[in-house]
Amino acid sequence: MALNSQWVREWVARSAQYIADNRTELIRLDREIGDGDHGENMDRGFKAVSAKVTELPADASPSDILKTVATTLISTVGGASGPLYGTAFLKASQAVKDEDELDGAGIVALLQAARDGIVARGKAEVGDKTMVDAWTPAVRAAEDALAEGATEQQILSAAADAAKVGSEKTDPLIARKGRASYLGERAIGHRDPGSVSSALLLKAAAEVSP
Repeated sequence: MALNSQWVREWVARSAQYIADNRTELIRLDREIGDGDHGENMDRGFKAVSAKVTELPADASPSDILKTVATTLISTVGGASGPLYGTAFLKASQAVKDEDELDGAGIVALLQAARDGIVARGKAEVGDKTMVDAWTPAVRAAEDALAEGATEQQILSAAADAAKVGSEKTDPLIARKGRASYLGERAIGHRDPGSVSSALLLKAAAEVSP
């Protein structure tokens, strides 16, 4: 079953709920290797996103909704996360422009574009202890699932599972980007908060039924 605008709306709503539910944990993680504001910033941003999306007309396309998410995150989320996530959703919106429904290939294109936007904006790669460590495995898993003939829901589930594992694998890494990079080996043993919030967003996408 293809995924439409209602699915995107519900993904946004569930993402906002997951970020709110994990706000304290994201703050804790960021306090250990960053400046401690990731949870607060993301919660504020997705609360604003939820409000903006509800104002959109009923016939707004998936691309319209994703673009609204992007512009709202850029304007409301502080630090590096706003531009990074904003770029991710903006590129995702462009990847599905003029599409009323997203099939498996559309979902993979959306995820690829989001990941590529993050990489282009943050100049990070796998192993740098950033959200890319969640997004790249997610994209690869989605691509593999699509090639194997998986359904849209199975593609999203594969991506979400891979993002969670990728996030967990940031624990032993030395950070090479962002504030955490200043800590050197002291960042070892701490999970990257951006990878955790990324995994939460992909989990939300996978758990919304078409």
